[in-house]
Amino acid sequence: MSDILTSYTFMIVALGTVILAIASGIIGTVSVIKGQSLIGDAVGHATFPGVVLAFMLAGTRDALTLALGALLLGIIAFFIIQIITEHSTITLDSALALVLSSFFGLGMALMSFVQGNPDFEGTQGLSDYIFGQAAYMLRSDVYLILVASGLSLLVFTLFYQQLKIYIFDPVYSRSIGISNMMMNFMILAITITLIAVGLKAVGAILIVNLLIAPAVIGQLWSDRFIHVLVIAGIAGAVSAFTGTYISTAANDIATGPAIILVLSAIVLLSLLFARKGLLRRSMLKRKVGERS
Repeated sequence: MSDILTSYTFMIVALGTVILAIASGIIGTVSVIKGQSLIGDAVGHATFPGVVLAFMLAGTRDALTLALGALLLGIIAFFIIQIITEHSTITLDSALALVLSSFFGLGMALMSFVQGNPDFEGTQGLSDYIFGQAAYMLRSDVYLILVASGLSLLVFTLFYQQLKIYIFDPVYSRSIGISNMMMNFMILAITITLIAVGLKAVGAILIVNLLIAPAVIGQLWSDRFIHVLVIAGIAGAVSAFTGTYISTAANDIATGPAIILVLSAIVLLSLLFARKGLLRRSMLKRKVGERS
């Protein structure tokens, strides 16, 4: 065990995934409370073609270049969802499914094209952005995650009070001069940024779990917003560290899926034993029944 914890590879991967999970857990809480978590799912899948397009245009697998491509396509996907829902009779869930499948299908088609085309060299590793391959993260990847996560949390902290009002009372926030559109776009930009830099760690398919599951855990344990944020960050960190350790100890288990499995286990335990979990609610109902 000590050999794993002190190994350079484990420390690099663990640092990157833990920081990413903390930031994703905290930022994702806003989308979950606002009922917009599925938008993150659609945007997460839509970033994959951005990775491939960035590689095709730049001819490099540099982490920053691919992240910028993912960021751009994520923003485009969001605005397409907005246009569809605002200017047609298509509902939000249908628009999300349409954009998710279309963009991800485009990404898979582009991937097949570049892999079968001799004009594109160095395509190895692009497929890792589908399911993630944190074991092959470089120091530059970790630096990118640290910068993106740090800036995201800094923006979140600076606008914490405005965001809190916007989340729980949008009517009042408008009356005191807070731009709901700006708050919404800011959270969207932060979320897409975290998705873009986290693709290599957990992949386009699994990244949404880091945004949703920690928030669900936090809400099961507390009703206070600040407590939910803290619990979400801790849950994300514990899952990332444990999942990274499991994948390092068992070489045949990928890091991204291991992290998500640990996170899912914490969700299940919270559903049973948390303050608002099934067992606690069952006990309260039983006590109420006995008193009556």
